[in-house]
Amino acid sequence: MEIEAEIEEKIKKLSPDEQQEIINHINDILNSKNKDKSYKPTFAWAGGLSFLKSEYTSVELQKKSNEWLAGDI
Repeated sequence: MEIEAEIEEKIKKLSPDEQQEIINHINDILNSKNKDKSYKPTFAWAGGLSFLKSEYTSVELQKKSNEWLAGDI
């Protein structure tokens, strides 16, 4: 039996609410595949604190950024 025919046969046995759940699930799968393909990480943040490199070492800058994130400026 072809996969499409098997799916159709099984879906016909479901209630309308269950059929809608299947449609929603299929849409979720398709949407997640589209997102995975289109996602390309960017490094736009790289060098964002480079203006501070003359004032801080990398360790000091890391500690300072943790303070900023915690709100202890």
